Amino acid sequence: MFYRPEDGHGLKHNPFNAIVTPRPIGWIATRGSDGQDNLAPYSFFNAVAYVPPQVMFASTSAKPDRDGTKDSVDNIRDTGVFCVNIVEYDMRDKMNITSGAWPRETDEFDKAGIARAACERIACSRVAGAPASLECEMRQIVKLEGEANFLVIGEVVGVHLRDDCVEDGIFNVLKYEPLTRLGYRDYSRITELFSLARPDD
Repeated sequence: MFYRPEDGHGLKHNPFNAIVTPRPIGWIATRGSDGQDNLAPYSFFNAVAYVPPQVMFASTSAKPDRDGTKDSVDNIRDTGVFCVNIVEYDMRDKMNITSGAWPRETDEFDKAGIARAACERIACSRVAGAPASLECEMRQIVKLEGEANFLVIGEVVGVHLRDDCVEDGIFNVLKYEPLTRLGYRDYSRITELFSLARPDD
């Protein structure tokens, strides 16, 4: 099968995001200039550079009560900061609650019953029990092709690691089983690791 995206795929559901999988989930915490906290998951998320450490996430739809985007991007435009929380399998249901298109005045921490903690270097909340949280200062917001597509790039200025996830000097993902996004309404969790030596090791 071959199709050109502009012509459509003819399938029951768009296969694009089922092809590029698994994707890590960035659980993005922001705070508006009015002090209102927001928490939302984004699966167009990844780390993009080591030095300085940088991450990105993309927002691809809009809410009628935000200026052509969603709460997260609008808050970051206002404040210039955000916190990425890593999602573990055990938090899947709470994460899913925060994915709703709630009104801008909704505090998703409260709605999903998620404990929050203050960040150290930025004025933002973070998920208190997350395996890891990355405090970020926004470096760029790039308008992508498409009506409501925005790419947000942030520099990581603070890192929180949950103590039980650090073992023998290694951040051990099997201690919390990262939740990953597949296509459609599908998810997976990482429960097995293997290593490969690089040719120049």
